Amino acid sequence: MKSTGLGRCSSAVEVTNISKHGFWILIRDREMFVPFEQFPWFKDASVGAILNVVMPHAGHLYWPDLDVDLSLESIEYPERFPLVSKVRSKPAPYRTCRPKRT
Repeated sequence: MKSTGLGRCSSAVEVTNISKHGFWILIRDREMFVPFEQFPWFKDASVGAILNVVMPHAGHLYWPDLDVDLSLESIEYPERFPLVSKVRSKPAPYRTCRPKRT
């Protein structure tokens, strides 16, 4: 009997802990912290969506449920990758000024 070749390593990346401040991710033998303050896409995400992460190739992580992809360098050195959002905030509601009743 002959065994088939080895497949992709599914344990190359794993979320090990989630807190209210962010989450820890283990990449092979290295653990890194991903703070929600610097990576806001994850802040309101479900636990399942954060846990569903893959490493499509070396140095690159992808969360398919969130459609978020990050380089490991951006996690390690976030100051090199300033956060720029293309989402516009909602405008303030229109208010009319009414004279006070006397």
